[in-house]
Amino acid sequence: MTADGAVAKIPNQMVIPNKNLSRSCAPMKNEVRFEVFSAPSQYRPTASPTGLKKEAQLPELSETLIEPDPLDPEAITLELDELWSFVLSKARKTWIWIAVCRRTRQVVAYSIGDRSERTCGKLWEKIPEAYRQAHCHTDFWEAYQKVIPDEQHTGCGKDSGETAQVERWNNTLRQRVGRFVRKRLSFSKSERMHEAVLRLFLHRYNCALALSPV
Repeated sequence: MTADGAVAKIPNQMVIPNKNLSRSCAPMKNEVRFEVFSAPSQYRPTASPTGLKKEAQLPELSETLIEPDPLDPEAITLELDELWSFVLSKARKTWIWIAVCRRTRQVVAYSIGDRSERTCGKLWEKIPEAYRQAHCHTDFWEAYQKVIPDEQHTGCGKDSGETAQVERWNNTLRQRVGRFVRKRLSFSKSERMHEAVLRLFLHRYNCALALSPV
């Protein structure tokens, strides 16, 4: 507002670009460039030493088991199954073989490897002596038929309910340990850590069942 009361006009400050000016694609002098360097090996992620130390202090899995009653048929009946996971990438599938006692629901033995007869044989060799004469219920995967004696083996489908306990255990593992879920971002970077985490879970799971009434 001027001295005589008139309202002063503010000039338009909008700048109209000059179309005749040529645009330059040359980089500015102060331009910051980013380059990607691979981290040195000493800074790359490695297996957790804490988890490995805890796993190394664990006793044998057989020491966590409840002594089976030989007069109870359910106490010496096992359900066997296998579930797949992966290490580092889904292209590196790793199969976990499990033997579960039907009465106590404890895991009496496990094996990690591929889905071949060789890995199934490792699982059979790890079954404790108290369960060596147990009758085993599995699915129709041919590896079981080649490893388990015929008189101790019964192959059956999921609809029969004869493998309900071990299938339920598979779901428990995937619910409680994220790295064993097939569609998750969590995964093991090494086979050593993969087995260490599994062992830690198995011992905690078996000990919890040993303290609870069957």
